Amino acid sequence: MTYSQRTHGVLLRRLIDHLDGAVEQSYLDAGLDYRPRFTPILRALLNDGPASIRTLSARTGVTHSAVSQTVSQMAARDWVALAPGQDARERIVALTDFARTQLPALQRCWAATAAASDALDADIGQPLADVLSRALDVLEQTPFRDRLAAAAANLSGDD
Repeated sequence: MTYSQRTHGVLLRRLIDHLDGAVEQSYLDAGLDYRPRFTPILRALLNDGPASIRTLSARTGVTHSAVSQTVSQMAARDWVALAPGQDARERIVALTDFARTQLPALQRCWAATAAASDALDADIGQPLADVLSRALDVLEQTPFRDRLAAAAANLSGDD
């Protein structure tokens, strides 16, 4: 039997490497110390103002742990500042003055990213975001873990 290396996981990781690597390089080329993973948090703060880690997680659809790690990286680069919340365990995240001064350059990068994404969609023949969103919606209905269990049961003859 020949095993393919073109599994969903491998393909998705390669896609992320291509996309995030190029976008991150565009930020560096623009003189920004900024990572693609900062964008959902920064946009949430721009749209809705300061928020707790928990609130940012809900607004962005990113796990609490990932938001916490990303916010720490952003704070180290002066994109956000942290302040205590009402609860001693809660931290409130807000944009810094530095972040606000960087917005014009960042918005130019975002516009270029959007245009490049549109060109990619045209070359593919369909919007990549639609395909990925549909896959995520379907997995919300029937998680991949359940699909794996059903496939394993079918392969072993258990019903």
